[in-house]
Amino acid sequence: MSFTDRCPQDGPPALLICPVCRARLVPAGRAARCAEGRHTFDIARQGYLGLLTGRRARSADTAAMVRARSAFLAGGHYAPLARRLAGLAGALCPDGRTVLDAGVGTGYYLSAVLDALPGAVGLGLDTSPYALRAAARAHGRAAAASWDIWRPLPVRTGSVDLVLNVFAPRNGGEFHRVLRPDGALLVVTPAPRHLRELQGRLGTLRVDPAKPRRLHTALSGHFRPGGTETLEYAITLTADDIDHLVSMGPTAHHIDAGELRRRIASLAPPRPVTVSFLVSVHRPRPLGAR
Repeated sequence: MSFTDRCPQDGPPALLICPVCRARLVPAGRAARCAEGRHTFDIARQGYLGLLTGRRARSADTAAMVRARSAFLAGGHYAPLARRLAGLAGALCPDGRTVLDAGVGTGYYLSAVLDALPGAVGLGLDTSPYALRAAARAHGRAAAASWDIWRPLPVRTGSVDLVLNVFAPRNGGEFHRVLRPDGALLVVTPAPRHLRELQGRLGTLRVDPAKPRRLHTALSGHFRPGGTETLEYAITLTADDIDHLVSMGPTAHHIDAGELRRRIASLAPPRPVTVSFLVSVHRPRPLGAR
């Protein structure tokens, strides 16, 4: 199924608007064109829509990072998190029709959520073309497009039932704009104990203890809290698993691959590791009540 098949001109799946003139986008063969006919955006042969033009963000996932993430997720290590997100999505939006994954990555979590919402379609946004290639084929009811979450989203106002934001930047004002008044924002961030056995030994970046407070500050002007829970469990990782885990995240930008392998060998894997996530629900504040 092509991008235009998943985002037809009419109906709930038609989420996208032109990032230049803000008119709605309509299919145009192997492209999408704004209704004004002035701006056209190509669909990559891998299936995602290229809305983001210019230089790719320096923080975008590289091809190596995406390969590492795909390999790690295929091992099922974060499957409990995917199942919890799917369960929350089903409870929050049982009749939801549209899901926006802001920072979709490979589409792993969006796919799980769509399985829990059989009547919904999904749109994933990300800056990495390598991640988008995977996201575009992650689920039969999902489409993917390139975009920087920090910028005004190319999504219609009030068109989304659920915004999913997993280990990704948060644009509270834009998330609020695109959500329906009865919609929900579902956020996942690492908890302070996340990967604690690897911190220091491998040079992984530590989780800032102030992260929950910063999250509240970033969203409180647009959302009211709907509850936060900690999901924590232990996994046993081989040397390859640890390599994939570190190589798929931000630490990959700061450590040489050879040095990483040397440090992993010093851990004498397989090794038990704690994974810990904060999963929080946020509901849009009524306009004028911020």
